[in-house]
Amino acid sequence: MPINAVWFKVDGDSVVPALQLAAEKLDSAAGEVVLDFTSVGRIDTSALKALEKLAGIADGKGVKVALCGVNVDAYKVLKLMKLTPRFSFLN
Repeated sequence: MPINAVWFKVDGDSVVPALQLAAEKLDSAAGEVVLDFTSVGRIDTSALKALEKLAGIADGKGVKVALCGVNVDAYKVLKLMKLTPRFSFLN
């Protein structure tokens, strides 16, 4: 059975609301959620908390979360905060 991913475009100016919306839509995701981070230049502490919460909810529901278009600086922050193992990364 094919998995249909739910795709969310994350705006650089409103990262936290986009992540909260993605968390609310996890029930409708059929196994995978893809978050497009191409317009996100940096990740602040509130976005980190929202990402951590999203990962926890997704783990509980058995949904995989993939981050697409994450820039190097944002990836370094995720790596430093030990969040990279909780997500998969796409180009």
